[in-house]
Amino acid sequence: MGLNYQRALIKISGEALAGEKKTGLDYDVVLRICKSIQKSVNEGAQVGIVVGGGNLWRGRSSGGMDRTRADHIGMLGTVMNALALADAFESLGVDVRVQTAIAMQQIAEPYIRNKAVRHLEKGRVVIFGCGTGNPFFSTDTAAALRAAETNAQVILKATMVDGVYDSDPHKNPAAKRYDTVSFSEMLAKGLGVMDAAAASLCRENGIPVLVFDLKDPDNICRALNGESVGTLVKEEE
Repeated sequence: MGLNYQRALIKISGEALAGEKKTGLDYDVVLRICKSIQKSVNEGAQVGIVVGGGNLWRGRSSGGMDRTRADHIGMLGTVMNALALADAFESLGVDVRVQTAIAMQQIAEPYIRNKAVRHLEKGRVVIFGCGTGNPFFSTDTAAALRAAETNAQVILKATMVDGVYDSDPHKNPAAKRYDTVSFSEMLAKGLGVMDAAAASLCRENGIPVLVFDLKDPDNICRALNGESVGTLVKEEE
């Protein structure tokens, strides 16, 4: 089956990189995720990645720390994860670049939109670190922003659940999973797919979001090939 999306932005949560450890990095898990993405890159997919930092730092639970400083620490956590992903890609022979929204030129390129697009056009995987570079904005919002800037056709939101439910499936065995849901319904019902800023950016720019389970990393390939995995959140017709 051929690619359904030529250019995609993959949002990977930091927690997904921790595997069963729940915190820190599990390099075997990182490698499995990168191998799956490599398959799609070999088919011609242009892939950007925004990675979270929740496996290393949770700013929301930082006690009395100043929110801005807590968010800055979280941004540094995303860079650590981005470098781990880059290392795994390089070990597989995949051409990769890390760009960060906060300059740290000794270890990564600064984020420059035109340069990022050029990397994608050349078949390089581009990993975006530091979120948007601003406190008070989530990495989901960074994913929506980078997807819009690089003209991605879809955001693949790789999570630890197999889609969007009307209630928490871990607490309610009767929870219903949606095949498709609109951004408006998602926000109205508080379905918790992504924060309002990220959802609004996606809705305004017509970028669909596919939410799926990363426990099987090959779901990334299936999603890019248009197979039915997870829940598709899209703009209302």
